Amino acid sequence: MTKLQLRGFLYQLGCFAILFILGRYLVARYTELTGLWVPMTAFIVATLIAPKFQAVKTKDGEKLFMKWIFVKGIREIGS
Repeated sequence: MTKLQLRGFLYQLGCFAILFILGRYLVARYTELTGLWVPMTAFIVATLIAPKFQAVKTKDGEKLFMKWIFVKGIREIGS
């Protein structure tokens, strides 16, 4: 695993974790769901909303890209 692949994995994990914890709190607080439904709903929402990161080898070297449903197109991250 290269440095950029590791960075992309950590970015994706961090974004997912933040959205999962926030989603779990909001689902538990503002809905009538109980039991296993709370984390399951938060997991699905965080999976759909979290940005996706990927390291790709290009002719200029390896680069990190991000795709997110709230941003049009694919963005290059870093230099």
